[in-house]
Amino acid sequence: MATARDPVMSRLLLRLEGAALLVASVILYRQFGAGWPRFALLILAPDLAALAYLAGGRLGAVAYNLAHTSAIPLTLAVVAAWESGWDGDGTTFSLALIWLAHIGMDRLAGYGVKDPGGVTATRPNLG
Repeated sequence: MATARDPVMSRLLLRLEGAALLVASVILYRQFGAGWPRFALLILAPDLAALAYLAGGRLGAVAYNLAHTSAIPLTLAVVAAWESGWDGDGTTFSLALIWLAHIGMDRLAGYGVKDPGGVTATRPNLG
């Protein structure tokens, strides 16, 4: 029987969490009528954080991991929604949803945090 410490189960849970985050973000983005050209243009923007690897592995990993944690865009979305009266209208809110969709897409694909070894040194979050 699979347990939570089982790497296969952990990877599956990571991917399911990513799928849920991606789907929820896209549904909210669509619900609030933000433009799809903006979504298409910015969906890969968080990966630009990988450019920090040019300044060194440790800085690259920190920058990339900060750009790929859901805490920052989630906080941004809540603050933007709060300030707009919870109607979800606004550029900041839509950008946060795009950012969350990207993180969900990465998790669905099985990508986790990066190691200082380089942008290809990925390890899933295995609790």
